[in-house]
Amino acid sequence: MSKFIIESNMQNSFLTLGKYLVDKVTPILKTNSDLIFLCIGSDRCTGDSLGPLVGDKIQFLSSNNIYVYGNLESTVNATNLDNVLTTIRSNHVNPYIIAIDASLGNSADIGKIIINDEPLYPGKALNKNLPSIGNISIVGIVNISSHFQFTTLQNTRLYTVMKIANTIAKGISYFSLKQNYDDNCLSNM
Repeated sequence: MSKFIIESNMQNSFLTLGKYLVDKVTPILKTNSDLIFLCIGSDRCTGDSLGPLVGDKIQFLSSNNIYVYGNLESTVNATNLDNVLTTIRSNHVNPYIIAIDASLGNSADIGKIIINDEPLYPGKALNKNLPSIGNISIVGIVNISSHFQFTTLQNTRLYTVMKIANTIAKGISYFSLKQNYDDNCLSNM
């Protein structure tokens, strides 16, 4: 298991995230697999809005083999997750899924972005029994873990969530631009 941690408060942290994705995901795209960014969360709870915010910011990246599921208009959450996974399975053959969600952690970890080479377990903080998702996962630590998880998520600072969402979205955009640039260079040779 590989875990990669990025401080969203650091200058150019989005480049670190983008370069990680270039190294990790470029070989997958060369197999012609569809790349799915699955942005999980709710727009009804500040602390849980990270996924939909990222989805909103990167939805313009949808192209030939890159797809974005989940944004502020059409969230992916506990109530429709199974349906969205069924849609993905029926529309994409052997997709490579990057699951994006908010998480709670230690106070020292607030603002960190963690990329795991393993699936995401959504709803874990709220003791929801949902299927694991993704080939890799990107989580942003938005607040502290406590006995009152739902209240903590409701009282999470929007500034923190936006800072993390911007870093993730800019990193994914960098990755996408790098892919397009490299593809154009190769096709012009």
